[in-house]
Amino acid sequence: MSQLLFGRTLSFHADPALAGEPQSHDYEERGALVIGDDGRIVWAGARGELPDEHRALAVTDYGDKLISAGFIDAHIHFPQYRMLAAPGNDLLDWLNRFTFPEEGRYAERRHAETAAAVFLDRLIAHGTTSALVFSSVHSVAADALFAAAEARDLAIVTGKTMMDRNAPANVCDDAETGARDTEELISKWHGRGRARYAITPRFAITSSEAQLAVSGALLKAHPDCLMQTHLSEQAGEIAKVAELFPNAKDYTDVYDRFGLLGPTSLFGHSIHLSERECARLAETGSAAVHCPTSNTFLGSGLFDLDLIGRKDRPIGIGLATDVGGGTSYSMLHTIGEARKVAQMKGCRLTALRGLYFSTLGNARLLKLDTEIGSLAPGKFADLVVLDARATPVMAARDDLSETLEDRLFALAMLGDERAVAATYVRGKRWGGG
Repeated sequence: MSQLLFGRTLSFHADPALAGEPQSHDYEERGALVIGDDGRIVWAGARGELPDEHRALAVTDYGDKLISAGFIDAHIHFPQYRMLAAPGNDLLDWLNRFTFPEEGRYAERRHAETAAAVFLDRLIAHGTTSALVFSSVHSVAADALFAAAEARDLAIVTGKTMMDRNAPANVCDDAETGARDTEELISKWHGRGRARYAITPRFAITSSEAQLAVSGALLKAHPDCLMQTHLSEQAGEIAKVAELFPNAKDYTDVYDRFGLLGPTSLFGHSIHLSERECARLAETGSAAVHCPTSNTFLGSGLFDLDLIGRKDRPIGIGLATDVGGGTSYSMLHTIGEARKVAQMKGCRLTALRGLYFSTLGNARLLKLDTEIGSLAPGKFADLVVLDARATPVMAARDDLSETLEDRLFALAMLGDERAVAATYVRGKRWGGG
C-alpha cells in the first residue's frame, strides 16, 4: 500500500565539496515522503507543499527524526561478518591467522546460507540497504548471498572471490575454474531483480598473472559488471606485490596491465599511492574506497582525502566499513572515523559530505544512482530513519545543535545502530518506527 512519512528529510544531488554545500542537497525541517505501492518514492518535499492527492494516505510520523536514503557500504566482506576485532600483527598475518581459516568454512552451503541471513539482517539493523560485498572463493557462498538478498529485496553487488596462490588450498581456485564459476554466477544473477555482479580478484598477491588476465577478460566481456579488489593497503603488502610483479611500474600498474582499471573498478584502501598512480586512476575513471576503521585497526595508514580527490585530477571516492578488518557495521561510525583520519591528514571532511559519500556518492560508484542513493521520485524507497536523540548522551548533545551540520556531526561521532529508528527496503519497514 502507498504510505506517507513525516520527519526531517535530507536528500543529495551533488558532492558538497564540489557543488557547494547549499547547492548539494535538499533539507526540510518539516518534510514529507510518499512511497508508492511498488516500493518507489512518489514525492518528497516540504510538508506544506504535499499534493492534495496524497493527504489521505496513512501517515507514519517520525517527528524530529531524520529521513535519508539508506546507507550504502562500498567495501565489506561477507565471510568475515563475525571476525571484528580479530588481532593480527599486520595485514598478511591477519589474513593467514584468521581470515583464510574462517573463509574456508564457506565451502559448505548450509553454513553460507545461515551466515548470509545473519550478515544481511545485521546490515539492515545498521541502516545499510545496499552494499558492494566480497564473498569467499566458493561459488555456493556467493550464490547463497545473492539468494538471501533477493529474499529481502536488497540491492547487493557481489561475486565469488578469485584467488589461485599464496593462500591455503581450501580457499583457492585456479584461473580456469575461477573464470567458469564467475561466468555461471553472472549468467544466473547479474541483473536479476536488484542483484548485480562484481568481478572479484581478491588482490595481486593472491592472483597469478593468468588469473588477473582472466579477470580483465571477464570485465571486458561484461562491461556492465563492477570490478572490486584491494590496492596499496600496507607497506608489507606493497613490497610483496613488487616482488611478485617485478616488471610493473607500481602496484596500480599491475592491475592496469591486465585491463582492470576503469569506470566500473573500485579499489579498496588506496592509501599509499604515488602521484603517477593517482593520475592513472583518475584518467581511467577508477575509484578509491576509504575504509577508515580497518586502516587504523590494522595499522595500515591514513587515507589522504585531499590527495585522492584533488580537483585537477579527481579520483572517485567511496566510503566503507570493510568488516571484518573494519570494527563496526555502522556507516555513521565510519563517517565519524573518516572525519578523525581527515583531521590527522590536515584535510576537511564535514559530516554532510560523509553522509553524501554514504548515500548518493556510493550509489554513483556502484552505478546504482538511477535506482537508489537519494529521495528523488522514481527511486526505490530504501531509507534510513535516524534519531539524533537515541541515547541520553546524544540527546544532551542534540540540545546544543543549531544547524544541520551540528546534528549530523553529533550523529557521526556518537551514533551507531541505536540511532537507527527504522530501515526501509523498497518501502518495507524493518524494525523501529
